[in-house]
Order: sequence, then structure tokens, then C-alpha cells
Amino acid sequence: MTVSLTQYSHGAGCGCKISPALLDSILQGAKSELTFPGLLVGHSAKDDAAAFDLGDGRSVLSTTDFFMPIVDDPFTFGRIAATNAISDIYAMGGKPLMAIAIFGWPIDKLGADVAAQVIAGGRSVCEVAGIPLAGGHSIDAPEPIFGLAVTGLVENRFLKCNHMAEPDCEIFLTKPLGVGILTTAQKQKKVDPLDLNTAIETMCQLNSIGTELARLESVKVMTDVTGFGLLGHLIEVCEASQVQARLLLDQIPLLPKVEHYLAQGCVPGGTSRNWQSFADKVGDLDDKSRDLLCDPQTSGGLLVMVKREGLAEFLEVCAQQGLALQSIGSTFASTRPGAPIVEVVS
Repeated sequence: MTVSLTQYSHGAGCGCKISPALLDSILQGAKSELTFPGLLVGHSAKDDAAAFDLGDGRSVLSTTDFFMPIVDDPFTFGRIAATNAISDIYAMGGKPLMAIAIFGWPIDKLGADVAAQVIAGGRSVCEVAGIPLAGGHSIDAPEPIFGLAVTGLVENRFLKCNHMAEPDCEIFLTKPLGVGILTTAQKQKKVDPLDLNTAIETMCQLNSIGTELARLESVKVMTDVTGFGLLGHLIEVCEASQVQARLLLDQIPLLPKVEHYLAQGCVPGGTSRNWQSFADKVGDLDDKSRDLLCDPQTSGGLLVMVKREGLAEFLEVCAQQGLALQSIGSTFASTRPGAPIVEVVS
């Protein structure tokens, strides 16, 4: 029997995330005045993982990420969810050490054999990353949920945090945008299977280059682009670093036929939630630009900010990994009170 996992969930992938504005409201009540000397990175700057100093020049990294199915195939869902979770460690400049599974399953609707395929998909990605899937926890849930809690390690001198961006950095994105649009086209039964397969291949690509890029002095910030879209994650970095950014719309890489599917009305619900959360921080955008830049990504690429004097070395490292990147924008010092945090130009 062929199983279509997406019919069992109300959302898809990182598009299930609570909106940035609502999350800020929730976390206001979670702020603590307690300080922990070893905690180098907590949630204050909305970084990808927490970092705790081991006292020997290294920090342990800890993160978790999980969501509902974004594709119908169980094994592929497991692969995507695992790739997405491990990405947080790479985005901080670290190397993953091990993972444990987070698993919710509607046992009255889907069999154990389907559940096993999801876990197998996650384990296959852990093997590629060179880490064990060392255990986990499962619950009986109304919708399928899968993800990982991942532990990593980083040398403190290579740790990349959201507050480290500087003016005069070029901005790069290591994967094309459009995952949310294409997976919405799948749910609406409008997608060409070849286009969907391209999106799946992208989502299953580990961001392991982050460990190597973090060693470059010119690389100031990395963060992975997921459910808040390119604009949302860029704004997080700019606010934490007190800089502004300019995006070049025509330079941003897109998955094949994304604009075609937009014209067919394939816009995820998370897109409007994202826009409502940070529209006041962005310059004027037309509908098409908004739908592209707020599109919720699942297992998206790394957003990397690089000082201009180090661009040649950065691009050479990327080329060695098969990535031919071009700048999609730049950062600059805040020019005036009330100016948009991010402006978009064609």
C-alpha cells in the first residue's frame, strides 16, 4: 500500500513553525535574569544552537528541530527532517557528534512499518554525517512528527553567532529558495514530479560546508534559512548585529519553475504569517517579491556574510565543494532612525 504522509498533517516541514511575532510574545515570559558563566549562546539572539563553554577552548553545541511531513514518502521525510536538524550545528561552525530522535506517531492511523521507514531515513542521513542516531523518545500523537536533537562541538574561535555581522559584508545563500512553494504545489496536486524531486534533492543536501567556512576569518555570520524565510532569518541577524542589509532580488537563486507555481497560487500559509511578523522592518515589496522572500524553507541553505577582502578565498572554498555562488546583497551601517532593516532592490 502506498502511503501519502502529507494527508495526515495540517502543516508541512518548517512551514509548521509558529510565526516570528507570536514566538517573540511567547518567549517574553521565558526570559530569565539568571546567568550561567559557561553559556556562551542562549536564545537571546535567536541563534541556531545553544553553546556551552567546556573551558578548554571548545564549546558543546545543542539544538533540536522537528516537524510534520513535507513529502509523502516516509523514508524521504526522515531524510529531510534529519538533514534539517543537523544543519543547525553546521550553521554555528561546528561538527555534529550524535543525535537522538524525536518521534510522534498516530498509531491508530499508520502502521509500525511506515514508522520504521521514517526512522531509517533519519538514520541514513546521520550515517552520511558520520554520527550515530543514539536513541530518542516517542509518543502517540495525532499527526506524524519527526526530528532530531543534535549535539555538536566547536572551537570557540570558529563559533559563528547572529550578532557577529559587520557593515560591508557580502551576503550569500548556499541553496536556492522555493521549497515551500513547490511543496505547496505538491499538496495542491499541481507539481511536476521532476520539479519536486529537485526540491527534495536540495532539502536532503547537508550543509556540512559550514564547518569549513567557519574557519575563514572573513566569514562573520552563518545561519540556516528555514521556516521564517530568507527575510525573517536575515532580519534576525541584522537586529542582533545592529546592521542593515540590501538584497538584490534578481541575484537570489530559485528552484526551477518557482515563479510558474506562484502564478498558479501555490503560496504556503506560513508566507503570510511571516510577512505579518516583520513587514514593518522591510522596505516596500510587491506581492511576488514578498511571496519569494517570505517563503518558508525546510532544510534550506546557509545564509553567509563575508567581508569583502576575503571574498576570493570564500568563493574558492565554495567552488571546491561544487558551489558556484554569487552575492545576493550586502550589509551596511545603520543610516537613519526608522529606516528599513532590510531593503530589496531589483
